[in-house]
Amino acid sequence: MNRAADYAANAPLMGVPGAAAPPGGEGAWYRGAGGLRLRAAFWRPSALVGAKPRGTVVVSPGRTEPIEKYFELIGNLLARGWCVLAHDWRGQGLSARLLPDRLKGHARAVEEFLDDYARLLDAYDEVAPKPWIMIGHSMGGALNLASLQAGETRFGGAILSAPMLRIRTGKRSMWSVKLAVRWNLRHGKAGDYVLDEPDDPFEHTFEKDALTTDESRYELWRQQLYACPHLAVGGPTWGWLAFALDLGERCLKPKALKAVRVPVCMVQPADDDRVWKQTNKWAAKRLGRGRYVEVGGSKHEVIMETDERRAVFLEEFDAMAAYVSPVEDLSPRTEPAEVA
Repeated sequence: MNRAADYAANAPLMGVPGAAAPPGGEGAWYRGAGGLRLRAAFWRPSALVGAKPRGTVVVSPGRTEPIEKYFELIGNLLARGWCVLAHDWRGQGLSARLLPDRLKGHARAVEEFLDDYARLLDAYDEVAPKPWIMIGHSMGGALNLASLQAGETRFGGAILSAPMLRIRTGKRSMWSVKLAVRWNLRHGKAGDYVLDEPDDPFEHTFEKDALTTDESRYELWRQQLYACPHLAVGGPTWGWLAFALDLGERCLKPKALKAVRVPVCMVQPADDDRVWKQTNKWAAKRLGRGRYVEVGGSKHEVIMETDERRAVFLEEFDAMAAYVSPVEDLSPRTEPAEVA
């Protein structure tokens, strides 16, 4: 593809006091599958003067999450000497939405997301220094894993936060959920909210809806959302739920897991009520070079957790970074430990 023609600068990056975009970054638009306009942002570590970056970290958010929610993590990575490429998946952030109602969290097919991701990497292939590490949370983590299983070879390693390999369905059995999905898709309701529940994101509260135990980080994200309502995404549609189930089933095929050759660390919150931690542990054991780390007391969004719990994620990143891009004053290169 003609990379120079496939992305253009000047995509906005929103910020609020206490959560401004890290310095050294530039928002851009690029074309995804079907010509959709999608948003990305690329940072170079401004603290490095005359020194080369250690490589690039590609950050993929979870469902409903925009680039802005990861400003703190991006700052952490820049301080470690890495360039950072972050992006909004189709249907969320400032990327093109898939339905007239912007709040509907919709999806059509796994292939579209994987195509978007490949186009993102192609667009920045000559801009983002190698080696590359991927970081993905929840839906983003599952899509990252699926890209590796599909043959993406440009990454040296991956850190996945609570990857969405099997969603929790509450009191409903997985069998009944799959039956309901098939019925609604067959009857033309793919674009309808699941169970007709819009789940207005502007009505969420820390006590009722938080996916972290850190109230200050939760409230900071709320301020970002109110400052830019266009970033908001509400409840999922039946189409999104069908996509999520299909994505998980693809990722969990034993042959597909074993085919992943790069080291992958799954950092799993112990108190996750969105994805099954047992499934993620099972998957990590079947990866060619997998590692599973559980964070005690953490809810689903471990990257947005308290400093102590969040530090576990950053320590795992540092271990992966030391393997993928060792620096001169580190001990000899050793691969991250196998599954715990």
